[in-house]
Formats: sequence, C-alpha cells, structure tokens
Amino acid sequence: MNDPATRAWSKVPEVTLLFWIIKIAATTLGETGGDAVTMSMNLGYLVGSAIFATLFVIAVSAQIAAKRFHPFLFWAVIIATTTFGTTLADFLDRSLGIGYAGGASILFVLLVASLATWRWSLGSISVNDLTSRKAEVFYWLTIMFSQTLGTALGDWTADGAGLGYGGGAIVFGGAIVLVALAYRFTNVSRTLLFWITFVLTRPLGATLGDLLDKPHEHGGLALSRYTASAVIATFIVACLLFLPQRAERLRSS
Repeated sequence: MNDPATRAWSKVPEVTLLFWIIKIAATTLGETGGDAVTMSMNLGYLVGSAIFATLFVIAVSAQIAAKRFHPFLFWAVIIATTTFGTTLADFLDRSLGIGYAGGASILFVLLVASLATWRWSLGSISVNDLTSRKAEVFYWLTIMFSQTLGTALGDWTADGAGLGYGGGAIVFGGAIVLVALAYRFTNVSRTLLFWITFVLTRPLGATLGDLLDKPHEHGGLALSRYTASAVIATFIVACLLFLPQRAERLRSS
C-alpha cells in the first residue's frame, strides 16, 4: 500500500451515527440470512459456515486489494462476517455441544488475543491507523471474531439466561446507551469504546433478527427469514445510496 504520509483517507467509513445504524441492520441481516441458509434451506451449520466463510474470504480479499473506500464493498464484508459469525457460533454452540457459555468464552479469548497481537505488532488498534495491509488483516480478523462472539452472547442472553429475544435486545441496547454516555461525558479511550460498541451491536442485531424470524412458541414474531432478510437488505442499500458515507480520515504521520 501507499506510504501513510501520502494517504489522507482510510478504506473504512467514518464512524458516525449512520455507521452504527447500518452496522446494527447488517448484523440483523446476518442473523436472518444465516438462519435462512442453515435452517430454512436445511443445509446445517457446518455447510452454512463453509459457504459464508468462502464468501468472507472473497469479499475481504477484494476489500484489502482495493485502493480506496467503496461503501458497498465495505458493508458486503461486514455482512459476510456477520453471516459467517452466525453460522459458526451456532455450529460451536449447538453442533459441537460446547454450549453458549463455552462458545462465548472461547470467542472472547480469541477476540482479546487478536486485539492484543494487533496492538503488540503495530502499536495501535485504532481505525485511524489502518495504513498497511497487515493492519487491515488484523482489523478484519478482529471483526470476524467480534461478530461471532456477538452471536454467541445474543443466544446466551436470550436462550441461556431466559431473557427472551426482546429482553436480550433491551439489555444490549441499554449497554450501547451506556457506552454512548461514556463517549459523551468521559475521557475513556475512544478506541476502546469503539470496539466495545462493535461487539455489543452484534448481539443486539442477533436478538433482533431472532425476534423477527423465530416461531411464536419461542418468543419470536415468526416472520419469513427470506422476507425479513430482503427488507433489511433493502434498507441497507437505501442507506448507502441516499445517505453517502465519507471515508475515515487517517491519523497524520
């Protein structure tokens, strides 16, 4: 890639309220879309994970090879990570029998290890410092782990803790509000708050997705997974078309 001093803009979008709205929509789509493939199509968690892992590798390779920020490409990678995270977390928790607590614990360790290795290797885990391919690889690997962890946390809260999908959405929505207040009124590291919010928006999306498509007897609204996925995808596309995003500015060298 170009030298950091010659690049004014990153290949990721500026972190604004619109960013988080689309992020929550994308994670909700990941839940309904992942369930559509593994459950509605009856392909199972392993096959679903293989399909979405392939899509993730293709999308992230295109993103890393790109020379500038492309909104549709960036969000395609995000959606690929969240659908892959959905099916992978379900495979670990259910097919392998690790359980929600075990799966969430393993994924939390992987997420922390990714962040720690990234920080040790490059000195920063900020989105303002994505000035090399190595940094981008760490960024997307960390996102993939955070999306998978978020799925496990959402299922654990809704099913394991017995709060239901609506209760889970309230819990994670409330946690995000607390992080927003910390951003507004404290001097806590903005990078730390970013990654906390990134993790929390995934289980929020997971519980919202489950609320939409799970049967009534399981506390859901029993909507078609295909219909819910199509509506959410249309919303995301509309946001990208009519509410243009600007690339995140890189930190001055």
